Amino acid sequence: MTTTENRPWRGVLVATALPLDDDLRVDYAKYAEHCAWLVENGCDGVVPNGSLGEYQVLIPEERAKVVETAVAAIGGSRVMPGVAAYGSAESRRWAEQARDAGCTSVMLLPPNAYRADERSVLAHYEEVAKAGVPVVAYNNPVDTKVDLVPELLAKLHGEGYIHAVKEFSGDVRRAYQLAELAPGLDLLIGADDVLLELAIAGAKGWVAGYPNALPKSSVELYRAAVGGDLGTARKLYEQLHPLLRWDSKVEFVQAIKLSMDIVGRHGGRCRPPRVPLLPEQEATIRAATEKAVAAGLA
Repeated sequence: MTTTENRPWRGVLVATALPLDDDLRVDYAKYAEHCAWLVENGCDGVVPNGSLGEYQVLIPEERAKVVETAVAAIGGSRVMPGVAAYGSAESRRWAEQARDAGCTSVMLLPPNAYRADERSVLAHYEEVAKAGVPVVAYNNPVDTKVDLVPELLAKLHGEGYIHAVKEFSGDVRRAYQLAELAPGLDLLIGADDVLLELAIAGAKGWVAGYPNALPKSSVELYRAAVGGDLGTARKLYEQLHPLLRWDSKVEFVQAIKLSMDIVGRHGGRCRPPRVPLLPEQEATIRAATEKAVAAGLA
């Protein structure tokens, strides 16, 4: 068995944008094609039902079918669904749904209905781990107001509740402390615009946004960065960073979908309450995407 089979969250896993039709219904055929296209272009797998996949505005039937569609398209070992929910019981049910669909890992935010304390966080991950599928924690203190600091992640890992963490705090200094406190816990790059810094710090994977539009150059950047080819990595990082930084902005879903449209993929609209980009935002993203295309990065 390869390392990636043992730890299917390693490598480049794309937090997939979700194609919607003109009536804002999920286009499952386009989604299946998108998952397959990402793998064909060098990505290792997908993360459906993350925030980039607009999971918060899907009804349960849609959310389940998105997972099943991805598994049918590329195989369960390549699919790591987000299983975030307001309640631990609901998150556990989503983890069981992913497991039963054939997925071999899931990604889980801390409780996000309120600012949970450490005991609540531990209980939440303990409950979802009972589904029997490996859990990757997702630290996003910006949106959840719950910060999975290295000490807490080490506790979660020590109890066997989590195997890796998607780190979105933006604080790259944490990588070194985390490696000291929990050397067996895999660090995954969680924000596109700190990729190089976290790759140098020993990241084992990237839960990625912008490969939805630019998979080949994004994968080349990641492989160069983790492989120590810093000359190649830094040049690509500088070229892509005007786009990568949108992954950490409020409008990240709209930005990535716009770039997808520009490169000839189906990005399309978002469901409310997300609203269209402002004209100046659209112009900035369009110019940066077209520049990337002209540089041969699409």
